[in-house]
Amino acid sequence: MSDHGTLMHRAALASLSVTVFLIALKFVAYIATDSVSMLASLADSGLDFFASMINLVAVRSSLTPPDREHRFGHGKAEPLAGLAQGAFIAGSATFLIIEAVSRLTQPHVIERETVGFIVMGIAIAATIGLVGYQRMVVAKTASLAISSDQSHYTSDLITNVGVVVSLVLSAQFGWKYADPLIAIAIALFLAWTSWGVFRASSDQLMDHELPDEDRAKIKSLVMRHADVRNLHDLRTRASGLNTFIQFHIELDADISLTRAHEISDAVEADVMEAFPKAEILIHQDPAGIEMPAPLAKV
Repeated sequence: MSDHGTLMHRAALASLSVTVFLIALKFVAYIATDSVSMLASLADSGLDFFASMINLVAVRSSLTPPDREHRFGHGKAEPLAGLAQGAFIAGSATFLIIEAVSRLTQPHVIERETVGFIVMGIAIAATIGLVGYQRMVVAKTASLAISSDQSHYTSDLITNVGVVVSLVLSAQFGWKYADPLIAIAIALFLAWTSWGVFRASSDQLMDHELPDEDRAKIKSLVMRHADVRNLHDLRTRASGLNTFIQFHIELDADISLTRAHEISDAVEADVMEAFPKAEILIHQDPAGIEMPAPLAKV
């Protein structure tokens, strides 16, 4: 396993371990406080467990080398896991809204809030540590699965802070409606988070082009070669840790095949330096030949 793969695997295991720990803590706190905001946080952690399990399987699968049946590798396992995580987050948000609306009509008194404060303090500290580690892993690997997990736990962090605010307003100031109202706010934030995860995962599954700035960078790297007359049919996509880049370059029609190969190698080296995880495919065309309309587009 590569260094990036090791980091991704460790991040997935760390996520799962922290989730199990938080579920146990929050279950005790919910029983003690009977807070719907605490229940919201517990439900979210419960869904985190299933999401983290899927994430761990997806990371292991995405790191599997290409084989005869999967020539492009297994990178699509990551966005598939992202879609599952988005579904879990959306489901959690729906459940919380239903429960919170019920509590608005029948408010409950928060009990033993001290237990809730202690548990949420531990939960916040553990979540901050996990999100910080995941952020480091994402910065080094650009893993979509770990990035989705980071978004998930960032939402957990906000959820945990919301629970603390709810406990303060309900137990210390006697505002009975604070608990369900904050639970609804948490649910809406979870819904917004799930949309971001869905969109990023869908882009990879649908082979969305790389960002415009990356495409512009590729064009600049190619066209700075004096022997390259033009560039067309640039196509890009991402799949897990891998990036796929292909394009046509136009060269003088009278140069030798050997020279054309040398130019292509030089262009590939420059692009590879900027995109070290990329698989690059270059086709050489003679300059001045009119291309069919679909291929003429850069």
